[in-house]
Amino acid sequence: MTGKAPLVVVGDALLDRDLTGHADRLAPDAPVPVVADCDERVRPGGAALAAYLAARDGREVTLITGLDDGPAGRELRRLLEPRMTLVPLPMAGELPQKTRVLAQGRPVVRLDRGDGRAREATDQARAVLAAGRAVLVADYGRGTVDALRAQLVRRPPVVWDPHPRGGPPLPGTRLVTPARSEAHAFAAGLTGEGAGEAGARGGDGPGNELRAVAGEAAALVRHWRVAAVTVTLGARGALLSYGEHPLLVPVAAAHQGDPCGAGDRFAATAAGLLADGALVEEAVEGAVTAASAFVGAGGAGALLGDGPAPHGPNAAHLDGDPAALIARVRAGGGTVVAAGGCFDLLHAGHVGLLQAARRIGDCLVVCVNSDASVRRRKGDGRPVNPLADRVRVLRALACVDAVAVFDENTPERLLSALRPDVWVKGGDYAGADLPEAALLEEWGGQAVLLPYLDGHSSTALLARAAEHTR
Repeated sequence: MTGKAPLVVVGDALLDRDLTGHADRLAPDAPVPVVADCDERVRPGGAALAAYLAARDGREVTLITGLDDGPAGRELRRLLEPRMTLVPLPMAGELPQKTRVLAQGRPVVRLDRGDGRAREATDQARAVLAAGRAVLVADYGRGTVDALRAQLVRRPPVVWDPHPRGGPPLPGTRLVTPARSEAHAFAAGLTGEGAGEAGARGGDGPGNELRAVAGEAAALVRHWRVAAVTVTLGARGALLSYGEHPLLVPVAAAHQGDPCGAGDRFAATAAGLLADGALVEEAVEGAVTAASAFVGAGGAGALLGDGPAPHGPNAAHLDGDPAALIARVRAGGGTVVAAGGCFDLLHAGHVGLLQAARRIGDCLVVCVNSDASVRRRKGDGRPVNPLADRVRVLRALACVDAVAVFDENTPERLLSALRPDVWVKGGDYAGADLPEAALLEEWGGQAVLLPYLDGHSSTALLARAAEHTR
């Protein structure tokens, strides 16, 4: 087991397809770009994407959704079944498909087809919901949530990701996660006091925009009778409201990239953290960080639908999806650098090493020991800082592109999954055996030592601190 709480996802699945090429001329018969040399990538969409992302986090996931037996339905099953438990509902019509055509990485046109809707609930779906500890709803208005709404009333979801075509969240939902445009549309449709207050907060400028978002979120909390609403604001982060004074959660670092799927990444992360026992504020902070990193790694378009599924008790948790980042860097012919350590007390020696490592290549993935791994290596009383804090500090460094966590004493298993081109260790390992060196040679990689700022170590810092307290 991974130690993470299982998650049930309820909602409408789609099959998403990207056709990516380049455009350098217009068609002779119409003023439209000609997209040539297209590569095709197929991935889960809608509620299936949220479930897929939760499963990639190393979580046990069950997806309840409408599915047919047509070509699109079979393809989606192929992508999902290795990673999660599927509970299909009978569907009228064909599974919806969404195809994006991109040139130079930018969408040119989107083609939608398939109008399938889930017809009815099944006994299996009802039983799964009755036994589920945490539920994420992604309602795209295609029948799945409507079919199970009576069962959801008895077990309010931890997270409800609403969409314009779907119904309102159920009272008692712990967190609702609309995007900015969705929150504005939902608030505009309210009547009475809630709508009046939300509309009165409008205006131009960043300050007035935040006031408008805060008013709309508060109105939705009251109207929907939910515990909290968080409005996602893209590169500005997210605004969390319980109905009065809002909390603005900014991004640690803004990333430019494809935002497709960022809302699903946000909802899946928040639902997972709430299922694990996090507070709502902690879940929103984690979701903002995960969604920002997801966009920076290429968004949904960078997902490798055919990649291996995580498995086993020690499967590495890929925080921020380093695998997608590495795939994107490699696709552009770049060099992937990795470095590792406990990073219990981040000091100048660590920072200098990581900055130097980043200059070697085109991305830096930091492999960090889990709390249990640090304890085995350093003894009782370590780590001083828990894993979540260590990861957060590392990801705040501009030189760090992604963080991956491993539970073993050494990172060989994680390195075998990531396959970096360069593995970096500090110069204090000079003369010592590097077990990772032989591993890197298996795929043509290279382990290197970098100069290390002498006199700096977490152990030495702790010893000096202990002396000063005597």
